[in-house]
Amino acid sequence: MFVFNVKINGKKLFKTFLICSMILLLIIVCIVIFRIFNGSKSSSNNSTCLPQNKVNTISTGNYTNVLKAVHDNIDDYVGVKINFIGYVYRVLDLKDNQFVLARDMIISSDFQSVIVGFLCEYEKANDFKDNTWVEITGQIYKGSYHGDMPIVKVTKINEVDKPNDEYVYPPDETYIPTSGII
Repeated sequence: MFVFNVKINGKKLFKTFLICSMILLLIIVCIVIFRIFNGSKSSSNNSTCLPQNKVNTISTGNYTNVLKAVHDNIDDYVGVKINFIGYVYRVLDLKDNQFVLARDMIISSDFQSVIVGFLCEYEKANDFKDNTWVEITGQIYKGSYHGDMPIVKVTKINEVDKPNDEYVYPPDETYIPTSGII
């Protein structure tokens, strides 16, 4: 029978634990800083989100990524033609020829949502009631609504049925919210 007598030095054990914890914390901080800076570089170069040579169809899967990219880099998307589906949504201070082509974005696990979308202009906008689902084709230009805003000048609009995938989700992991973005 072997008997090992192990004597534990409490001070050494505490110092070793403290040093290991500090190293682990430093590694975690470095990873977070790397992701923040790497993410900001990739999000500032999102102009590849929509190629500018044809009518670009926005899907439910990329809706919020495109919406964010266009809002963050309006000048890169001026003149781009887009096509997408949403419902007509109006707020009180919009002009008669304006509406938001909206989608409900799920923001929590209990299906709380917020309304997101593109501001659109169409001469016969009043022909479409609120909450009517439509498919639009239009061209992005830089306008003003409480500051610089991408506005879609609608060239074609059709009423459609509510899609099965009516909800959209927040931008993917390349989206890093900062205090400057509201």
